[in-house]
Amino acid sequence: MDSQKRIKLKQLIISEVFTTKQEQYIVSKQGIESQWLFDFRRILMRAEVLDLLGDLFWEKYSKMHPFQLGCLEVAGIPLVTGLSYSLYQKKHQINAFFVRKSRKKHGLLNMVEGTVSDEKVILVDDIINSGDSFMRQVEVLESLGKKVEVVFSILQFRNDSYYEYFHKKGIRVESLFTLNDFYDSLGITNLLPKEQKPVAMPFTVSWYFKSEQPNYFYVVPKSAPTLDDEKLYFGSDSGNFWALEQMTGKVVWKFKVGFHAKGKYIFSSPVVLNNIVYFGAYDGNVYALDTATGKPVWIFMEADWVGSSPATAPDLDLVFIGLEFGLFKKRGAIAALRATTGEKVWEFGTTDYVHASPAYSKKQQLVVCGSNNNMVYGLNAKTGSLRWQCATEGEVKAGAAFDEQRGWVMFGSHDSYFYIIRSSDGQLVKKIKTGFAIYSTPLIYNDRVYVSSLDKKLYCINLATLQVEWEFQTNGRIFASPIESNGSVYVGANDGRLYEVDPITGVNTAFFQAVERITNAIAVSGDGDRLFLPTFANEIVCLKRSDTMQL
Repeated sequence: MDSQKRIKLKQLIISEVFTTKQEQYIVSKQGIESQWLFDFRRILMRAEVLDLLGDLFWEKYSKMHPFQLGCLEVAGIPLVTGLSYSLYQKKHQINAFFVRKSRKKHGLLNMVEGTVSDEKVILVDDIINSGDSFMRQVEVLESLGKKVEVVFSILQFRNDSYYEYFHKKGIRVESLFTLNDFYDSLGITNLLPKEQKPVAMPFTVSWYFKSEQPNYFYVVPKSAPTLDDEKLYFGSDSGNFWALEQMTGKVVWKFKVGFHAKGKYIFSSPVVLNNIVYFGAYDGNVYALDTATGKPVWIFMEADWVGSSPATAPDLDLVFIGLEFGLFKKRGAIAALRATTGEKVWEFGTTDYVHASPAYSKKQQLVVCGSNNNMVYGLNAKTGSLRWQCATEGEVKAGAAFDEQRGWVMFGSHDSYFYIIRSSDGQLVKKIKTGFAIYSTPLIYNDRVYVSSLDKKLYCINLATLQVEWEFQTNGRIFASPIESNGSVYVGANDGRLYEVDPITGVNTAFFQAVERITNAIAVSGDGDRLFLPTFANEIVCLKRSDTMQL
């Protein structure tokens, strides 16, 4: 039988927390109108409510004491604070902390605020639906060597069987109420959500590597990993360029680049050609290193900074890359360097920095590259002469992709548009609006193009109709470029999650939850058996998939 305190809280939820679209306009995370909502923020700033919750919480967990409370910012903070103070008033000392949605970029750079002790951990929130926010907290705390005992919510949306992620980790999922408790009281027949199977989490960590001194201030695409037959290569915020064994993650060699005053070292993603790995660095140099030894084959030293990633033209023995300068009348350039010697073959100057990465079409002998001056240039690959230019209304900071079948080239801009233009003359075919800036390179696969945006969405555009077929919503901004492997599209987001998406339907078929933001594309081994996941904290996580392993 319900206690009087539980009945009182239930009545508060019915009268003040629950609302419908008839009372107030409600928008879902997907941007569409919702029918109803439980808005606990309406009552969780009131002392008498928090004291009531403190009584009910202590009744439930007094036998577990001592324990500590944790939550995710922002909604959980007043709840955890109120519970801690309410229990303190009852002479029960409680440690509390909260987990940030993303690591703080300045100050102490914390992921967790407050001190996490060795006591049992209870994570709390007002509701649990998919459980995604709790999953992130669990992964963060496990990375600190802490064990979560319980995830607790005031209201639980789904049946216990849905929360297999927590069950397999030995974590109890508990709440004061479920939706079933309100089914009759609220008189709404569509209150219960349609039961779904949890999204699979079939990935295991094969090995993990982290470079020292990651720079958490810059939340942008950094140096993505690239592979040859045996090794993985990537640059880091410490100034070290790393070569790791693909199978084990052990360091084969490392190479140190020069100093840059603002803490930028290597944001350039490397490419490998003929046993040489090429990349740029913010010391102003472009490097060509021997893949076996890490020794320089050549170093090009004419720029002030290089954040661009190179593209290679094996047929021309050329490497194309963007350059940046500190001169008033010369801010940027696109250059072609001899792949074997580093000799500059040509240079095309621009009025602003070139952080974007060139794309090369062997068929058209064309190099396409964007600039911070809002322009995209089409250049003759052999001579660097201008064939055409295309103006946007925002900086173009990432790479382009060629659709050779249709004679198009595609790219995103910071003006929040995705551009499809003719590669022959730069004339616009179509531009498609997204919700925010695009800082990623599109993926063309099976007559569709996939592009991610900082509006937290992955878009699928049908190249036959030039219409958006579907949008996939994540919980974080997407800097990372999508890639295809084994018939699935993969993209990482700032919520620390790697999403596997069906390319036809846009359905999320699997995921892996990392701790740090994912701002770069993953790399995939030649046999497709291993995924190499980079984070902006200079981590590489080697994942293996087992389709028999569910959440």
